[in-house]
Amino acid sequence: MKKLKVAVIGAGSISDEHLKSYQNHPDVEIYAVCDLNEERAKRKGAQYGASKIYVSYQELLADKEIDAVSVCTWNLSHAEISIAALDAGKHVLVEKPLCKTVEQALLMQDAVKRSGKLLQVGFVRRYDANVQMLRSFSEKGDFGEIYYAKASSIRRLGNPGGWFADVERSGGGPLIDIGVHMIDLCWYMMGRPKVKSVSGNTYRKLGNRAHIQNLSYYKAADWDPNLNTVEDLANALIRFENGASLFVDVSFSLHIKEDEGSVKLYGDKGGYVIDPSISITTENHNTIVSIVPQVDHQGFHGDSAFQNEINHFVSCVQTGRQPLSPVEDGVEMMKILCGIYESAAMGKEVYL
Repeated sequence: MKKLKVAVIGAGSISDEHLKSYQNHPDVEIYAVCDLNEERAKRKGAQYGASKIYVSYQELLADKEIDAVSVCTWNLSHAEISIAALDAGKHVLVEKPLCKTVEQALLMQDAVKRSGKLLQVGFVRRYDANVQMLRSFSEKGDFGEIYYAKASSIRRLGNPGGWFADVERSGGGPLIDIGVHMIDLCWYMMGRPKVKSVSGNTYRKLGNRAHIQNLSYYKAADWDPNLNTVEDLANALIRFENGASLFVDVSFSLHIKEDEGSVKLYGDKGGYVIDPSISITTENHNTIVSIVPQVDHQGFHGDSAFQNEINHFVSCVQTGRQPLSPVEDGVEMMKILCGIYESAAMGKEVYL
């Protein structure tokens, strides 16, 4: 089989997850790397054996050798680049979130339809082995009707700054950066029910806390202590038409002793925990029992999840089948995220 020639657009930190996974795939050739910073593109290209380096995504997309692209740029440019790639005849894997607005998301969906090419959204949590295992249990009826979920990802000091802290480039703070993972994971595990309404709150109280000493944290390559235009905390209650509900809270910064993360779902026959480590609670012979599945990794394992995501993308390109995280799901997620921001701004529940 002819190797799939792929290009990665955007050579920031998340691109390594794509490039490593493509490098591990026997049917893939890493053909090109593109970044506005030519030196960074050259470094990444040399590291992963790319044949070509581009600083212009338009020039890259004009290269007829390329079959598929990963879009790993600022959220601001996801829609523009993905639409151009689809119209140029390339298959697209675009990092989460799909884009910045619902309007952009719908334009991306239209581009998928007219081009006949596939677009996979980088909802990497769906591709974790534990998630797929629990999803199979759920589909067999082990947990019954999933009617409530709650997810939390709280950082005490975790505003990366740079473009992450610039609302024009990112679209928002922890809600659109971390919350998208939490909300999508729960929504997917609940069977992707239709959303009825959202009620959200956002807070800008602590900022990027550039003054903090004696505790290190990840900083974006373009970190600027004077730039922060995003929220540092968001929470939301999401109601679904089937009566189920989801509560989520996420932060970049909060006065808390240590980082916290949890994902829990509850059904009428049993419930389960995904984060921080998997477990199942149910009933057996009139007795409440807890079960800990014996698996390779009790918690989320990023390397294997990204590899599974890339493997799935390549397989979909090769076979023509639809991805596990299609553009339609990206559109729905943008409706939820933008609805939460709208609710927070208006101070009331928003019906979608």
